[in-house]
Formats: sequence, structure tokens, C-alpha cells
Amino acid sequence: MRTATDWTLAAALLALGVLFCVWFWPARDWPTRDIVALLVFAAPPLLLGVARLAGARTAGYWGSVLALAWFSHGIMVAWTRPPELAFALLETALALVIIFAANLPGLRGRFGGRKRG
Repeated sequence: MRTATDWTLAAALLALGVLFCVWFWPARDWPTRDIVALLVFAAPPLLLGVARLAGARTAGYWGSVLALAWFSHGIMVAWTRPPELAFALLETALALVIIFAANLPGLRGRFGGRKRG
């Protein structure tokens, strides 16, 4: 049974993949650089989102690990490329949601309190 955290994680991963598709979609023809950018940036979150919906338990772990890089990339782009600020801030926000959603079950287990009885 999937929890709200699973749905949140999958939705954030899929949204990040869609964001990268929109962000890196080629303006005219399909140069190799744009195809590589789509594969490098859009494929991992899309595949991890689908894997999480399919029940893969490790998708959260790998999504969280990659979200650290996505967070760093978003901050770097936000500071250095003002025309892409909106994309970069959305990437940063989605990376934080992914990190939080992937780690929430562990945080609840660690800090959720002990059952008495």
C-alpha cells in the first residue's frame, strides 16, 4: 500500500523530470547537445518516479542522493544565469521536496516517539 509520502515523492520526481524536459527542450532542431541534456537531466527523475510508483523501495534512496546534485545545480544556475532563475528555483524547491519525502519515513521512525505498552 502506498502512503502519501510515496505519492509525494513520485509526484516530485515526475514534476522534476517534466521541468527538465521543458527547460532543455531544443528551440529548433535536435542537436546532440540537447538530446544528451535531456537524457542526463530528465531521464533519471522520470525513471525514479515511475519506479517509485511501481513499488521500488530503493527509488527513494537514489532520488534523495541525486536530489543533492539537483539542489546544487539549481542554486548554481539561480546565481549565475538570471534568465533561468524561475527554472532554477523550481528545481531547487523540487529537490528539497524529494529529499524530505524520501527521508520522512526514517525521520518518523527515529524521532516519532516510542510506543508505550
